[in-house]
Amino acid sequence: MLDHWPRTFEDFAVGDRVATGSLTVTEEEIDAFCRSFDPQPHHLDLDIADASLLGGVAASGWHTAALTMRLIVDGKILGGSPIIGVGVQNLRWPKPLRAGDRLRAEAEVVKVTPSRSGAPRGTLLLNIKTYDQNDEIVIEMDTTVVLPTRDQ
Repeated sequence: MLDHWPRTFEDFAVGDRVATGSLTVTEEEIDAFCRSFDPQPHHLDLDIADASLLGGVAASGWHTAALTMRLIVDGKILGGSPIIGVGVQNLRWPKPLRAGDRLRAEAEVVKVTPSRSGAPRGTLLLNIKTYDQNDEIVIEMDTTVVLPTRDQ
């Protein structure tokens, strides 16, 4: 991958991949997030969670998305350039996130589009996958980000 910072639009090509570091989610973090932002019983009550489709207490999907954002920011996937997202498509959660899971993310450049107006920027379509410690995907999405060009 590229070794200079910050990266600009011209530094990326289809097929480029960037990996992040990792983090471990705790039961306390799951509980705090769900109590604040997704207070559904299947996230907060052990008996209800065990009987649910989740088969036990699991993080909110939105918490999983927020943790993914943390990974990609800390991993500086765009170098020193800010991550300015303009859309997310094909968001899915194929596996529940549990307390104790260790996460890492990978981003792959799927599409590179220069500005149609000639503005000093372009967009990247990134496929982002976050994996647990067993290399199973817990969240996947395609996201479009805007990056400045070198001329900006």
